[in-house]
Amino acid sequence: MPPVCCPLRHTDRVRSENTLFRGGPLDGRVLPVLVGATGHPPKWYEVPVPGAEGRPATVHAYRRTTAGHTRRLGLPRGWVYEYAPEGRERQTLKWPWTRPGSGH
Repeated sequence: MPPVCCPLRHTDRVRSENTLFRGGPLDGRVLPVLVGATGHPPKWYEVPVPGAEGRPATVHAYRRTTAGHTRRLGLPRGWVYEYAPEGRERQTLKWPWTRPGSGH
């Protein structure tokens, strides 16, 4: 008998989507990427590479972009990860009560 405390059903499979990678060390590869509750893969995909012989580890970052759009409604047709050599861009929180350029 399933536990009563959990109203959500347990699913046997996790949904993934085969996604193309452009640029960087994964150029041209198609890898399965897990999708979230909205059906989209994450906006950033990071690949950690361990360093050899005492060297620091490096992290390669890939940014999600659209592979194309449908003609009629302009909906995204699929996703592609493009290499970002500068790394993942960090964003600050934008509070609705602060003025632009105030530095908060």
